[in-house]
Amino acid sequence: MSMEVTAWNAMYNAMHAESDRRPFSRATLKRIAAFAGPHRRNITIYLLLSVAIAALGVATPVLAGRVVDAIVDNAAVSVVVWLAVIIAALALVEAGLGIANRWLSSSIGEDLILDLRTTVFDHVQRMPVAFFTRTRTGALVSRLNNDVIGAQRAFSDTLSGVVGNLVTLVITLVVMLGISWQITLLALLLLPIFIVPARHMGTRLAQLSREAANHNSVMNTQ
Repeated sequence: MSMEVTAWNAMYNAMHAESDRRPFSRATLKRIAAFAGPHRRNITIYLLLSVAIAALGVATPVLAGRVVDAIVDNAAVSVVVWLAVIIAALALVEAGLGIANRWLSSSIGEDLILDLRTTVFDHVQRMPVAFFTRTRTGALVSRLNNDVIGAQRAFSDTLSGVVGNLVTLVITLVVMLGISWQITLLALLLLPIFIVPARHMGTRLAQLSREAANHNSVMNTQ
């Protein structure tokens, strides 16, 4: 089955079962990989930059702590100055990597939007007239406009956020354990206080996003 037919089948099913939440299956991963394949070089660089930015984000407060320790211990002024210079240099590097990361994000996102819309539009042109009598025009337009942008954001924003947050979490835990494993364990005990509400809000936001997509379809149909 071609990539166009596979993508269209997924879209057609979604338009006729908008209120159902479809499971994330292996077939979905294959469809994602098919669209991401032509951009794998840029995506790889983008993820590596995200990892580097996350690592620098953890390194900066660690060095700031060293500055405080040096001042408290009455260390030589040169030590404090060099630490400050390193922090400033890391800030510049992080800013430069952030600009490059945003540029790559925009480039990948726009290319994916073009690929998705072109694939769907080309297939729509080959559909029989009976298809358009069964399908809500507004839902079709909404899929071409709003949902394609949502798929692009999943690559350019969500993927980077997941990778960056995971790297930040791992590095932060390693640093915290090195400083004080007792305080680290105490902090981990407090995690459920933040995780439980976050999961609840995430589920609710997903429901609201689906409702928003349905309302957009109805509005476009009208």
